[in-house]
Amino acid sequence: MTEQPSPQPLSPSLFHDCDGAPAQPVRVGGKWTAMVLRCLEDGTPRRFSELRVPLHRVTPKVLTETLRAMERDGFLSRTVHDENPPRVEYALTALGRSLLVPLDTACAWARTHAPEIAEARSAYERTAS
Repeated sequence: MTEQPSPQPLSPSLFHDCDGAPAQPVRVGGKWTAMVLRCLEDGTPRRFSELRVPLHRVTPKVLTETLRAMERDGFLSRTVHDENPPRVEYALTALGRSLLVPLDTACAWARTHAPEIAEARSAYERTAS
């Protein structure tokens, strides 16, 4: 039996290039952010109630939190119109629109590998029970 060489230890500076960078872009992988991006990708500003139609599975509270986080990160703008009752609309910013290409790539990858992911999940469930 041949002895395997020991792997190199992980360096404390592994993420050195990320030092000082905000961690918020990780949120892009959140459950609802990509779906909000899709809802706004045509450039039409949308009201909360319009977003709720395709996003009916998300609670209003969680959708509100998602929209606030996306606004904070600069992915969308929130415009309050001075009307009675007030009208609020959400639209993607240029930064938010820049996420559409990587999102398309991730969706294409997921479609290509969906059978493998489903099989891995099934195998995991069989062994986990």
